[in-house]
Amino acid sequence: MKLNILGSGTSDGIPVLGCNCPVCRSVDRRDRRLRSSLLIRGAGGEQVVIDTGPEFRLQALRAGIGRLDAVFLTHSHADHIHGMDDLRPLSRETPLPVYGNRETIDELRERFSYVFRETQQGGGKPRLVPTVADTGPITIGSLRFSPVPVMHGTLSILGWRVDEGSAAAVYLTDTSEIPASSRSLIGRPGVLIIGGLRARPHPTHFNFEQALDAAAQTGAPRNFLTHICHDYSHRDIAAYCRNYRKQHGLGSTVMKPAYDGLELDV
Repeated sequence: MKLNILGSGTSDGIPVLGCNCPVCRSVDRRDRRLRSSLLIRGAGGEQVVIDTGPEFRLQALRAGIGRLDAVFLTHSHADHIHGMDDLRPLSRETPLPVYGNRETIDELRERFSYVFRETQQGGGKPRLVPTVADTGPITIGSLRFSPVPVMHGTLSILGWRVDEGSAAAVYLTDTSEIPASSRSLIGRPGVLIIGGLRARPHPTHFNFEQALDAAAQTGAPRNFLTHICHDYSHRDIAAYCRNYRKQHGLGSTVMKPAYDGLELDV
């Protein structure tokens, strides 16, 4: 199983419109953060994405995505689903299944209502099959996706655990709390990608310390922060993660910020 971070930024994206801060002016490509999204490639050629944000077309072109087998959604905020129309060329031959919890699928049907009603010819629209999937695993070829309920402020959303043989990865973005009942679903994955917005507290997101605390509790050997704002550069966050690992005696455990285009073998 191979992972590709299509986007590692928060809802504004980085650089932020109208912002002249050092991170938004940075020439380090790792500080250019599109909205958060993940591509998973299976051993059998399966290609699946988690979330389709506003830059999905650009992300797909950069990653060389020419086809998809499914889309999994964490929740229905704009920065996670507003690239849905970009799925048109990828669903032209075969309708594309889209999985999420009940609230997300209901919101998807409302916000993209033109997709699901009779419209005039011309222009095209994506062919989607929205499916409620908040319990039990969904199998896409050799990949098995299991929903992991987490809290995003007062909103119940989904993270996803992906298994392929003995390999496992967990993706938890926009998380502010992991219920005790979800910890066993997370288990001890080989790779954990978790939202860490900034160093300061936030009411609906883990900050860096909270995200790294949650990561350490899973025992995952490799951990990466995503959904990052523009308060800190990639270099600054990498230093923060190194200091955290040293202070907590985590030895060889990997704790790093993700960045757009980062590829991981699981």
